[in-house]
Amino acid sequence: MADKIIRIGTRDSELALWQAHTVQKKLNDLGYKTEIVAVKSQGDIILDKPLYELGITGIFTKTLDIAMINGQVDIAVHSMKDVPTALPTGIVQAAVLERANTLDILVYKDNLNFLEGEGTIATGSLRRQAQWLHKYPTHKTVDLRGNVNTRMQKLQDSDWNGAVFAAAGLERINLKPTDFIDLDWMIPAPAQGAMVVVGMQNDNFTLDALSQLNDIETEICTHIERQFLRTLEGGCTAPIGALAQYNEEEDSIHFQGALFSLDGKQKLEVNKTFDIGEWKKLGFHAAQEILQNGGVNLMESIRKDLKK
Repeated sequence: MADKIIRIGTRDSELALWQAHTVQKKLNDLGYKTEIVAVKSQGDIILDKPLYELGITGIFTKTLDIAMINGQVDIAVHSMKDVPTALPTGIVQAAVLERANTLDILVYKDNLNFLEGEGTIATGSLRRQAQWLHKYPTHKTVDLRGNVNTRMQKLQDSDWNGAVFAAAGLERINLKPTDFIDLDWMIPAPAQGAMVVVGMQNDNFTLDALSQLNDIETEICTHIERQFLRTLEGGCTAPIGALAQYNEEEDSIHFQGALFSLDGKQKLEVNKTFDIGEWKKLGFHAAQEILQNGGVNLMESIRKDLKK
């Protein structure tokens, strides 16, 4: 087993490869042998079981899930915010790496004068759209998709005033431009800035190797945020932000979580400090608080609007 080569599955975008190489280096430094396997989209992969039976849902993670289940790769590295809160059968969370920048940033084109009047902001995220419209109701938002390189190019080629990105993604591949501002008022996506490594439940050798990369503080904070998301969503996409931060001096967790209407007009928020001992159920209780204060109706109207 000592000679086992851990095959690291990744998508072939620049950011995905950066993340895979980061995990590779950490494993190599611990004395493990590794190789990177870039996996293309799942169109040409035939499975004898339907995807829904395996519990595979994530658009960004589906291809790698299938590659792992088929035995083509041993582990996969993801931006944790892209990973569905329920992992497919047989796949487990093996390590959460120390968190990077959690902020969203606005990359703008010419100047920021538009913030005072009318503007057009690009983002494919319902969470970012809703929070932008909540703060700037006279603006409009347009959809923007693709990997970070593609989105950055689309912004340059457009007549939009700016676009919203996760700071961590741009920092990791040195794409952060000079024309940006931190959006410290925007609540990030659950687990934003964190990388997660998943492995197969029955692969003890690899899980043992990955456990050495785990950052417990990041694991706890992202667990809270993702539990909050899962409790609120119930399988439906919605504008949800969450951030848990550990305070070492007080041994406490500060949690901020919010649910917005799609147009940004409604905002239901939890913002409080908890004792660290409550972390396992903290996300659940915070979400229940929102559901009981109008969240059930708001989620229902979001579901209806998204079906239109």
